[in-house]
Amino acid sequence: MATLQSLAELGQQAQPAAPEAPKHERKVDAQGRAYATGKRKDAVARVWIKPGPGKIVVNDKPLEQYFARPVLRMILQQPLHVANRHGQFDITVTVTGGGLSGQAGAVRHGIAKALTHYEPELRGPLKKEGFLTRDARVVERKKYGKRKARRSFQFSKR
Repeated sequence: MATLQSLAELGQQAQPAAPEAPKHERKVDAQGRAYATGKRKDAVARVWIKPGPGKIVVNDKPLEQYFARPVLRMILQQPLHVANRHGQFDITVTVTGGGLSGQAGAVRHGIAKALTHYEPELRGPLKKEGFLTRDARVVERKKYGKRKARRSFQFSKR
């Protein structure tokens, strides 16, 4: 073990290497598709994307038929607009659980994750918009002695 003559030598010796940012690599299967799972409330969406004319199929139905409300369709397509990839990918989705609003949020989360698997450089803009973050808000459980999670039974004096 070498003896140190000054504090400067100690500083030179003990400099740790700067941690590098993790490199995200492309994750694509044999058919050229990227897969991701999106979640929101009780809904779980399995999403596959591949290059194509922009056809979106949800549970074997066209997007306009499954999500009839325009607001829900807009929610789904937000990651594609932010990434400037609208009409460049065919998207196949199977979604279960929850209601339509939760399912739309789950599909949006899944599409954003699948885009980052297909093109890792899109991670920055999608993360900045918050599409890669799983929304952890879920319904609060009902407690005993209550009518709902927090609401009490109606009080009656007589």
